[in-house]
Amino acid sequence: MSQDSLKSRAATLLEHAGIFLDGSRPTDMRVHDERLYARVFAHGSLGLGESYMDGWWDSEDLPGLFTRVLGAQLDNELKTLDTLLAHLKARFINLQRGDHAFDIGRVHYDLGNDLFQAMLGKRLVYSCGYWAQANNLDDAQEAKLDLICRKLRLKPGQRVLDIGCGWGEALKFAAERYGVQGVGVTVSKEQAAFARELCQGLPVDIRLQDYRELDEPFDAIFSIGMFEHVGALNYRTYFEVVRRCLRDDGLFVLHSIGSNGSPSRPDPWIEKYIFPNSMIPAASQVAEASQNLFVVEDWHNFGADYDLTLSAWRANFDAAWPQLAANYDDRFRRMWRFYLSVSAAVFRSRRDQLWQLTLSPHGVPGGYRVPR
Repeated sequence: MSQDSLKSRAATLLEHAGIFLDGSRPTDMRVHDERLYARVFAHGSLGLGESYMDGWWDSEDLPGLFTRVLGAQLDNELKTLDTLLAHLKARFINLQRGDHAFDIGRVHYDLGNDLFQAMLGKRLVYSCGYWAQANNLDDAQEAKLDLICRKLRLKPGQRVLDIGCGWGEALKFAAERYGVQGVGVTVSKEQAAFARELCQGLPVDIRLQDYRELDEPFDAIFSIGMFEHVGALNYRTYFEVVRRCLRDDGLFVLHSIGSNGSPSRPDPWIEKYIFPNSMIPAASQVAEASQNLFVVEDWHNFGADYDLTLSAWRANFDAAWPQLAANYDDRFRRMWRFYLSVSAAVFRSRRDQLWQLTLSPHGVPGGYRVPR
């Protein structure tokens, strides 16, 4: 097809979503390089993201633009070979075993604590906040941590495991507020070093360790924003590890992004630039993988809160860019804004959800009363 034909096709698709090429509204797309159209139709989301990183197009309101794109399901029009390859790789190759388990740490979480400290706010918590009664990011993150502790019914002296402990903030909170002892595992060297310093003086042990190596008893277990990196071929193993480590009368809280329908396909751009070897689980996969291991006491969805969280992260990132620019180039800035904007749109359009599951090995005697 000629460049004019591709442009015409793109314009027609975008108009279905109320987006206009070189229009005047914040959600319209301003094109700086006409090669954009061929690149996007050839490579789908990978071409769209890379062309934005290269400065080929802009939008004043990126989250708004992508909310329109997803709402009109235009992404279904851009399934390409890149999409198929990402799906096949995730389905048939175990990308999260052995040394690959540490890829996500090296590529993403080891980017630099300066970036995450600037973006995430008072607490280094890289997951959805709980905005039910909060009106700012810091309060929303504290509310989320407290909600998890209340769901686990933590008591002083208990031994608690955090699978994918990040920078240690959740264990620090649980140790200080609820008097527990903690063990945290992460595959990021940067996170482990930071978490050890953060939790210094507290009964918290931070380990650079694959979760599959765990085999010791805990009174309660939680995992916040880590299950997205486990991979479908390892879901059953993940729940088996949790079960063997959780005492019979213990509780487990799983905090994870979730897909609405059938198992989701990894997005090629996200896979390449942001979260390698990552997958968003479907409810059916979680249910099957935990079958005969746990009783589902509660399945809590507050996915719309992730839009608020991501928007706050993006505002923090933009505000901190003058300082961050010394360590990151402008292509990284555009990549990171694209990532945060697309992610906000995914939750704003309710295409993905945020789940907190509370699980028990045999069912809580007399029933489980749900904290909210």
